[in-house]
Amino acid sequence: MSHKVSRHLRIEVASYDRKIRQFVPGYETMLGIASALTAEVKPGHVLDLGSGSGGLSESLLSYPEIGIVELWDIDPEMLEHAKIRLSAYGERARFELSSFNDPFPTCDAITACISLHHVPSLEKKQALYQRAYNALRPGGIFVNADAAVPTHGKEKERLYRYWARHLVASGIPEEGLGNTSKEWAEEDSYFPLYGGTRSSHRSRI
Repeated sequence: MSHKVSRHLRIEVASYDRKIRQFVPGYETMLGIASALTAEVKPGHVLDLGSGSGGLSESLLSYPEIGIVELWDIDPEMLEHAKIRLSAYGERARFELSSFNDPFPTCDAITACISLHHVPSLEKKQALYQRAYNALRPGGIFVNADAAVPTHGKEKERLYRYWARHLVASGIPEEGLGNTSKEWAEEDSYFPLYGGTRSSHRSRI
């Protein structure tokens, strides 16, 4: 598995945190909900998959009831950016150049934010969910904050119109939105909510 944010989104790593808010409606709310849910189990060790610039990890570390947050990413540039961002948290933040395919350590919580859409199929996502389940200690939690996109019909059309309006309102030119979607689709695989939750049920999560 190979992925570089600067190539995929055609942005500089330093601008990621600003750009992701332009690309993703409700991004701040999503971070807040994901970190709050994780904090409820008071995890001593959290594994943050595809941690990127450390946005979710930073939100997690703001909770004193959360112990260590281990950031996993395969993009060394993003990982270095996260190290600088989270330097104030000292040894509570750990960093690993690792992919989704590597063995997961035993932990109390596994999180992911805007990252698991890089898993290309429901079957592979189901296998990842099973590995996450196996890695969690009793009472642990798996939190995946990502987009769930209908595959066809009026609901898909409505969602894409909403997303396009958000992009334009965020300062992204309307011209070329179609090409942008096609470029992202080369690496991204979004599934309807039903398909994603069905995979998690099959994985006993």
